[in-house]
Amino acid sequence: MVKMRLFRMGDKKNPIYRVVVVDSRKAATGEYIDCVGHYRPTCDPVELTIDNAKAQDWLAKGVQPTETVKNLLVKAGAIEKSSKLSPSKTKAKKSNK
Repeated sequence: MVKMRLFRMGDKKNPIYRVVVVDSRKAATGEYIDCVGHYRPTCDPVELTIDNAKAQDWLAKGVQPTETVKNLLVKAGAIEKSSKLSPSKTKAKKSNK
C-alpha cells in the first residue's frame, strides 16, 4: 500500500518535515517515491509548501494520506475539508468534578 506521510529531517529540537509518497512497508526514514512538499512547524509563521497538482495527482491514484498529512493538505488547499474526515484518534479529556 502506498501512503503519503511525513519524513522527519533537521536537527534536534528543530524538525523539518517532507511530505512524501512512500510504500508503507518501508522505514520511516527510508527511500521514498516522490516528495510533494515540506513543512517547518518551528518557524514563525509556520512554513508549509505543498505542490497541489502533485498531491491531487497522487490522491487520484489512490494514495492514502496519514491524518496529519490530510490536515496539512486541507490547510494548503490541496483537498477540501469534508465532514467525512475521520475523527481525531485522541479522546477528549474528562473534567474532574
